[in-house]
Amino acid sequence: MKANILIVDDISRNIQVLANILERSGYAVSFALSGQQAVEIVQNNGFDLILLDVMMPVLNGYETCLRIKEIRGRENIPIIFLTARGEQEDINKGFEVGAVDYLTKPFNTPELLARVDTHVQLKKTRDLLEERNCELTVKNVELRELNSELQAMLEKVEVLEGILPICSFCKKIRDDQGYWSQVETYISEHSKALFSHSLCPECARNHYPDIFEE
Repeated sequence: MKANILIVDDISRNIQVLANILERSGYAVSFALSGQQAVEIVQNNGFDLILLDVMMPVLNGYETCLRIKEIRGRENIPIIFLTARGEQEDINKGFEVGAVDYLTKPFNTPELLARVDTHVQLKKTRDLLEERNCELTVKNVELRELNSELQAMLEKVEVLEGILPICSFCKKIRDDQGYWSQVETYISEHSKALFSHSLCPECARNHYPDIFEE
């Protein structure tokens, strides 16, 4: 999929020159003729990079950059300023408002393409990392839920191991101290199992024959 670049300049000829260079290099290009138009376009569309002219009427490049950075979900779009003003003060101001790079006009085409490619690739890498982090966050939540369920299950289970001496007649069990106790008493003391009393069909018939008379 082609990287999508927005060119913002109030001079149509400048946009045409940039668009030709970028399209020949395999980029998809959109454009805006004013800062306000650029803000409106970015509100409704995502971009991999914005090439932004500084000297524009009404809303200059610095103000446009600040407004774009305020748009939720668009604050990480890299912005490169293109301007004829190359004083250090102007360059510093560009970085202060959130630009990632600064090129002066007339620009060198190989240098322009190199910087564009660098920031586009950085944007793609950052987006991929954010996507992976989101996936990891979801997986971590799922793992915590599974661990909680497993812990809850383990808390309900306590395994009895080893040989248990049991009386052949009364079925009492001898513990480690040599005391004999009922099976349910021994198991209750050595595990987290709980007992409830009932009757199996055979015992019910033996002890309550009147109820089960045919």
